[in-house]
Amino acid sequence: MNHPTLRSSIFSSAAVLAALLFGSGAACANDFPTSARVLYVEDCIRANPGPYFEMVNKCSCAVDAFAAEVGYDEYTTMQTISNGMSIGGERGGAIRDVPTLQPELKKYRELQAKVKKSCFINDAK
Repeated sequence: MNHPTLRSSIFSSAAVLAALLFGSGAACANDFPTSARVLYVEDCIRANPGPYFEMVNKCSCAVDAFAAEVGYDEYTTMQTISNGMSIGGERGGAIRDVPTLQPELKKYRELQAKVKKSCFINDAK
């Protein structure tokens, strides 16, 4: 039972399985392009003043938390809806008046609040 070859084979199989399982999860959680992550962190730092190094870390945490919750395409859709809702006047009304967009906006805002809280980003300015 204590054969080095058998132990080596079991260890190799377990390592391959772990790599496959971890790799597939990591790919899903990290499909945000680097440029999107950088833009998120820059916007977060602008919106949440504080010590630069601290905010870089907190905002990086937040974008990683977002990426763990939703894919990049869904994030882009939610962010576009949120940005469109903030457009004033008639042009913004064309987006604000579409009731089917409200659930996506609500999900985006709830997710924003969740990641800010989990990464210790305070709304108090």
